[in-house]
Amino acid sequence: MKISVVTLLFLTLLNANLFAQKADTLTIVCYNIHHGNPPAKPDVIDLDAIANVIALQKPDLVALQEVDVNINRSGKVDQAAYLAKKLNMYHYFAKAIDHDGGDYGVAVLSKFPILETNTLKFSRIEGRKAEDRVLATVTVKINSGKTIKFSSTHLDHVRNEKLRLIQVAEIIKQAEKETFPFIVAGDFNAKPGSATIKLLDETFSRTCYDCGFTIPVVKPKETIDFITYKKNEKMEVIKHEVIQEHQASDHLPIAAKILVR
Repeated sequence: MKISVVTLLFLTLLNANLFAQKADTLTIVCYNIHHGNPPAKPDVIDLDAIANVIALQKPDLVALQEVDVNINRSGKVDQAAYLAKKLNMYHYFAKAIDHDGGDYGVAVLSKFPILETNTLKFSRIEGRKAEDRVLATVTVKINSGKTIKFSSTHLDHVRNEKLRLIQVAEIIKQAEKETFPFIVAGDFNAKPGSATIKLLDETFSRTCYDCGFTIPVVKPKETIDFITYKKNEKMEVIKHEVIQEHQASDHLPIAAKILVR
């Protein structure tokens, strides 16, 4: 059977269109926003500076840490809702602790409507004083029609890794349950080569392995902020970068472009 040039061209374009529908490029930002307080200005809350930094990346999904909701120190503002409105995105806030008359925790911003939400409260070590930590997860349908899970987290900060290892183990347990592609971004308070990140790497791929430094904001010398995705997912990292914004927060934000097939 002969196939005409026109028919062949049509089939080629059709296949290309089907591929385009099946693949999607996501821009993801992760940012510890220090409740909108620039370190050089102790008494100032500047959420617009945070929003401007994020807006320049034109993100699809954003993981935020150290977010205030109706807390006295930051003017009783719902920071997650404020940033979402400013950026024309949907949002989900997950409370970790009560603080100064309000709620403190992590948040997710999404360009896509949020279909489901979930907060995983990490376990504690009995007898050890520690701030409660959480994993905030949203379910969204991206442009290609695929459904994915996206999470923001902020792990324990003390030098002893025992609690962080428990928290990562619980993230891994959550990942094992997921049937959709699963992306987790956050401030892990752990450097590459630490037991925490080595455990994370067993189940998750990072968007960088020779990563740029993210703290301190002036003359940064350590990397503790990461964007990760569950291994064996049909994802490809196109780009990872540390955004050189040294004024708005005490962390440098990171951004990655990921191809989801």
